[in-house]
Amino acid sequence: MSDRSFVSGSAAFLSRDFRRYQLARVLVIVGAEAQTLAVAWLVYQITHSALYLGYTGLVLFLPGLLFMLPAGHAADRFDRRHVILICYALQAFCTAALFIFAWHGLRAIWPIFATLFLIGTGRAFSGPAASALIPHLVPKEHFVNAVTWGATIFQIANVAGPSLGGILYTLPLQGRIAGASIVFLFTLVTLIGFLLLIFSLHVRPGRMEHRAMSTEVILAGIHYVWRTQILLGSISLDLFAVLLGGAVALMPIFAQEILQTGPRGLGLLRAAPAIGALAVSMWLTWRPIQRRSGAKMFFCVGIFGAATILFGLSKSLPLSLLALVLVGASDMVSVVIRSSILQLATPIEMRGRVSAVNSLFVGASNELGEFESGLTASWWGAVRAVVIGGIGSLAVTGIWSFLFPNLRRADQFTPEALLQADLEQSAQEVRQL
Repeated sequence: MSDRSFVSGSAAFLSRDFRRYQLARVLVIVGAEAQTLAVAWLVYQITHSALYLGYTGLVLFLPGLLFMLPAGHAADRFDRRHVILICYALQAFCTAALFIFAWHGLRAIWPIFATLFLIGTGRAFSGPAASALIPHLVPKEHFVNAVTWGATIFQIANVAGPSLGGILYTLPLQGRIAGASIVFLFTLVTLIGFLLLIFSLHVRPGRMEHRAMSTEVILAGIHYVWRTQILLGSISLDLFAVLLGGAVALMPIFAQEILQTGPRGLGLLRAAPAIGALAVSMWLTWRPIQRRSGAKMFFCVGIFGAATILFGLSKSLPLSLLALVLVGASDMVSVVIRSSILQLATPIEMRGRVSAVNSLFVGASNELGEFESGLTASWWGAVRAVVIGGIGSLAVTGIWSFLFPNLRRADQFTPEALLQADLEQSAQEVRQL
C-alpha cells in the first residue's frame, strides 16, 4: 500500500481532537458494553424471564422517546461538548449506583430499571450532541473517512467490551467484588477517563441555533427528515429491519438454554457481530463506498435478515457465531451509508435536531427491539421469535426498495448528489400527479 493511500485512509486522524475523541469513545463503549452484559446476566439470574430481559431495552428506549425533541434542541442551542460532559457525568453516577446495588447483593429488579432509565436519559441527550460534534472535529473533505473510522472504532470497542465483561464477570474472586460488581467498577473507571478526554478537546462549537425554544424550532428536525425522502428512507429502513431482526436481548437465553454456555459464551455471542462489523469497517476505511451506495445498503440489509434466521435455527456455538459475524458485517455497511447520508444531507445548524430524530429511530431499533424480542420470545419461544424477526427484516427490505426508489438509486456521497436525488424524485412525483 502506498504512503499516499495510507494517508488518505487515515486522514481523519490528522486532527488532534478527532484522535482524542475516538480514544474517549473506545473507553466509554468498552465500559458500556461490559456493563450491558453484566446487567443482562444479572437481570436474567434474578428473574429467569425473557420478558424482563425485554424490559431492560424498553426502559433504555423510553427516555429517547420522551426527550427526543428537547435533546435535539439542546444539541443545536448549547455547546455540544458541554452537553456531552453533563450527560456522561449522569451516567457515571448511575454506574456507581449499579455498583452499590451489586455490592449489597440487591435482588429487587425495579431499582435496576430506574437506574437504566436515567442512563437512557443521559444517552438521549448525549447522542444528538455527539453525532453533531463529528463535523467540527475534521475538515469537510475528511468527513466520510471520519465516519468510517468512527464506525470502525465503535466495532473494535464492541468486540472488546462484551468479551471483557464476560471475563470480568467470571473472575475467580471472593466476596462482594465478584461478578457484576467488578464489571460496574470497571465501567465507572472508563467513564471517568471519557470525561477527562472530552474535557481536553480544543473544539468549541458554540450554539448553532440562536432562536429560543419554540414549537417551530423544536419540530424543525422532524419536518426536515419527513421532507427529505432519502433521509427518511435510510433511517426508517434501519429502524424496522433491526427492530424485527434484533436478537441481542435473547442472547442470555441462547447462551444458557440452547447453546449451553455461561457468561463467557454470552460474551462471545455479543462480540461476534462486532467482529464482523469490524472486518467490514476496516475494509471500508481503505476501500470506501464510492458508487451505488443505496443498492449496496439494501443488499446488505437483506443479508442481515437472512443471517438472523440462521442464528435462530442454529444449535451449534460455532455456527451461531458465524451467523452473528454476518449480522454485524452486513449491518456495518448500512451504518456507514446511513451515517454519511445523515450528516451530508443535513444543514450544519440543524444537525443536532436531525441527529435527535435519528437517535430515536436507532434507539427504537435497538432498545425497543430488545423489548420486542423479549415480548415475542415470551409468546413463541426464543428460537421462533428470532426466526420470525429475521423473516420480517427480509420483508421490510423488499417493501422499502419500492417505497423509497430514490434511496435505492443513491450513488455518490456528496451533499449535492444526495439532495439532487431527492429533488429528482420529488419532480417525478409531481409529474405523476
